[in-house]
Amino acid sequence: MSSEQQKTTGVVCRGIRGATTIEHNTAEEILKGTRELLALMIRLNDIEPDDIASAIFTTTSDLDAAFPALAARQLQWSDVALMCGNELDVPGSLRKCIRILLHWNTSKTSAEIRHVYIKGAAKLRPERSELPPVDWEDLEAWIQEQIDAHVK
Repeated sequence: MSSEQQKTTGVVCRGIRGATTIEHNTAEEILKGTRELLALMIRLNDIEPDDIASAIFTTTSDLDAAFPALAARQLQWSDVALMCGNELDVPGSLRKCIRILLHWNTSKTSAEIRHVYIKGAAKLRPERSELPPVDWEDLEAWIQEQIDAHVK
């Protein structure tokens, strides 16, 4: 988008970060943890899939049972460019961690964006880990609706 279009529409590409941890290196846990994190990022920021330019998913080296980007596909992100990778294996760093970086076309300011750090990953960015109360059952129901719509 040109700078002239940005001035007219107020839309720019911004990054949204998120991270979570899981207990076990299984495909089920990787996908469930990624879906939860992604669903919170979507809902807290009012994201529409058509506004996502791309997404990068990373895992620590101890998570290799599934591609976390599959979770986005399960939530109907079929036209979004997705990529997976491994975080640097820094000694003493947080283990079993999944991170997401979304590139989002939005009119929101940087200050309005809600980055999401949950579970063990909250200690990575404690200043960003305070979230409004999360109804986990409602979140899981929303996720299931997205998956069911994708299957139909």
